[in-house]
This record gives sequence, C-alpha cells and structure tokens, in this order.
Amino acid sequence: MADSSPIIPVILSGGSGTRLWPLSRESHPKQFLPLLGDRSLLQMTWLRLRGLTGMGAPLVVANEEHRFLVAEQLRQVDAEPAALILEPVGRNTAPAIAVAALRAMADGGDPVLLVLPSDHVIADEAGFRAAIQQVLPAAEAGELVTFGIVPTAPETGYGYIKAAAAADGGVRRVQRFVEKPDAATAAHYLASGEYFWNSGMFAFRASRYLEELQRTRPQMVAAAREALDKASVDADFLRLDKAAFSASPSDSIDYAVMESTERAAVLPIDVGWNDVGSWSALWSVVEQDGHGNAHRGDVIARDCRNTLAMSDKRLVALIGLDDVVVVDTDDALLVARRDRVQEVKEIVTALKQAKRPQATWHRKVYRPWGSYDGIDSGERFQVKRIIVKPGASLSLQMHHHRAEHWIVVKGTARVTCGDREFLLAENESTYIPLGSKHRLENPGKQPLELIEVQSGSYLGEDDIVRFEDVYGR
Repeated sequence: MADSSPIIPVILSGGSGTRLWPLSRESHPKQFLPLLGDRSLLQMTWLRLRGLTGMGAPLVVANEEHRFLVAEQLRQVDAEPAALILEPVGRNTAPAIAVAALRAMADGGDPVLLVLPSDHVIADEAGFRAAIQQVLPAAEAGELVTFGIVPTAPETGYGYIKAAAAADGGVRRVQRFVEKPDAATAAHYLASGEYFWNSGMFAFRASRYLEELQRTRPQMVAAAREALDKASVDADFLRLDKAAFSASPSDSIDYAVMESTERAAVLPIDVGWNDVGSWSALWSVVEQDGHGNAHRGDVIARDCRNTLAMSDKRLVALIGLDDVVVVDTDDALLVARRDRVQEVKEIVTALKQAKRPQATWHRKVYRPWGSYDGIDSGERFQVKRIIVKPGASLSLQMHHHRAEHWIVVKGTARVTCGDREFLLAENESTYIPLGSKHRLENPGKQPLELIEVQSGSYLGEDDIVRFEDVYGR
C-alpha cells in the first residue's frame, strides 16, 4: 500500500430483494436470509473480509426500517461497525456512498473505500481478498476501480464492462459501460473476451469519489453533507436528516460517476460471484443432486430434473417436473418455470396494488424485542404466537379498537396493565381491556413464549399508541 491509511468496507444494505419473493419481502429482504447455510448474505459479506490486511471497522448503510435486523445480525458475527448509517428514504447507491465517504473522512483521513452490496455470494473468498489487495495501488493513486466478473454464460440480466487489454491481466482501463444486452449481443460479448459483468463492487479513495460526484452531481454531495451534518445519534444508529437526504437526487454510482469519469478502471476476477438476483440464480449456486435438483427443507422428489424447491415447514412433493421452481412459505406458495422467474416482480407489483400484506410482510414478523407469528385470524379476532427475548420488553402502549388475552406457554412474563404490575407463570393468563395502558416484559433468562388472542373492530398493527419505548419507535 502507498500509505498506512486503512481500507474501510462500505456495506450497502438498503435493497428490498423482491425478485426472491415469497421468501424475500420488503420487511425482511434477501440480504437477511440464510439462503446458503446458517448465515445470512449480510453476515457472509462481513465474514469473507476477515483476514484482509489493513481493514478498518466497516460503515454500514441500511434502510431505517431494517435497523434492528442489521444490528442484530452484525452482532451475531461480532462485527462492530464504525457507524450504522440509516437512510430515511431510498436514494439509490450514489448518495449512500457519498454519505459513507463523508463519514469516513470525518476524522481527517482519506481511506480507500471498499464498496460492497450486502446480498452477493462469492465462493472463492481467499481469491476475492487477494483481488482487493491487487486493486489497492490503483485506488490509492486516484483510480475508481470496479471488479468485473469474468462471464461464464451470455447472461442478459447483467450490465457489462468493456475493458482495454492488459498484458499482466491486472487492473485495466474501462473503455465503456453497457446496459443489459439482448441474447445475441451477450453471446458476442462472451466470445470477444473483452467484456465483464458489472458486479457493483468498487474500491476508491473517499476524496476521489466525492470529487467526481461533485463534478457530475453537486446537489447530491450537498444533500449528503447536510444530511450527515444534521444527523442524530440514536443508540448504535446514525440517523440521517430526513429532509436533507430526501432532497438528494436518486441515482446509481454507475450513472452518476462511473460512466462519466476518465479514471474508471476494472479488475477482472473469477471468484464464483453471484448476485442471487433471481430464483434461477440461486439454483445455480446451491448444492444439487445428480439430476440438477436443489432442494431445501422437507422435500421429496420423484423423476425430476433441474428443479429448485424450498419449504419452511410443510412437506413438498414433486413428481415428473423439469426446470421448475417451488417456494413454499407460511402464507404464500410460488410455482414457476425456471426460465420465467424474473416475472416474480410483477406478482409483487400486483400484490402491492391490491394492498395485500404478502408483498411486504411475512406471517412471522421480527421486532427488536423478539417476534410474533400470526397463527389464525377471522372477523373480529386474531391469534398470535409471541416470543420475547430475555430481558426485553415491548413498549408501554394502548389500543383504541382491540382487547387482548395473553396465555403464557413458556417462561415468565412481567405484565403492566393500568396501575397494576404482576408476574405470569406458565399456563397462567391475563386480559388486557380495550383502552388500557399495558406492557409485556421478559424478566427471565430464557425466551418468553405466549399466545395472544386479539378481539375487536380493527386489528391492524397501526392501532398502537406508544407512551414509552426503549427502541425509540
């Protein structure tokens, strides 16, 4: 390295991942899912950087609605971000990276930023770390370097980068960026050996990125600077000012910077990269049997070829199917031909237009204090299974339109209802009348599990008036 400045990973975690519906939803998108093992894609993004020489604490940019998911998943893998930056609204990658660059330079340094989406898969992690080290001299010298993926097929779902020739096979000058091609053009790109998939991963000095963005999108830099200057610190989170950040134009780093700079460079890499951008992409990277079937969960198949089947709980049986995707969740089932899974986003759009909750929420919803699972519902009633983490508590709240009945099935609950505070043990229950201030806490060292029966004229989650909340909601 040219100097002792650290490498600062900038992990972008603001995506919604609708192309992997019904497993991925707006409230719990794909970067938080353990698609390839026990760790989520976000956790894998962090873990593959372990052992990288000269690495500083990461900066994580996330959607404000996902803040507790991000914080908890990073805690589980012992990642301690220098800042967990919350976007109040989505403005694409260019403003998000601008905020991270400004934050990285706040102490007077000028580190190399390693910009990484949080939802990619890289099989050869050692090779990827070696590639990072390889691009550092160019990044420190002022180049804006991207990682180009050596294509393995005439893929029409990726943008491409045309690179100049390089005798040593190292960092090359970018000649041009091209949009997603048709099949014939993609085949030409693959045969030429001059084109690489655009991975969306970058390395550059913080100051150089801001310099280029100031030239092309000065209003974006101004909005990012103001949003950071007026940001508030909330526990472990850095909340960007909503008005200032909302004023920023929305654009990607590719359009805002990379396609217009004269200092764009690319390092071709072959490290088993996949953006897991569709069910067919996931099928290509998960373990398959001798007939090309990739199954997860309780799945039985007979006479099937090249199928992907995933089931959370129920038994799924497949007979005589080829090139089919089956994804079963608690409240939605997807069955599609593998060559048409890109159309899943149209299903999500239709669900949103119909205002159906399956576009956004799973039946099981995660909260900072634990989770709840909607077991059953009907006219004027709803049943939930609630799990509260040890030492956690829900907000002090009340409802205008519903009453609640709580039955403890495991652990001990501390209940506040009106002026009373009392403990409930297993197999004990209590009634929370409509309009009563109440709170549920877990004072124990084991998870608290209870069944909640709601009854009333309106049972929506927005019928909550909070008086006190340790999570700042």
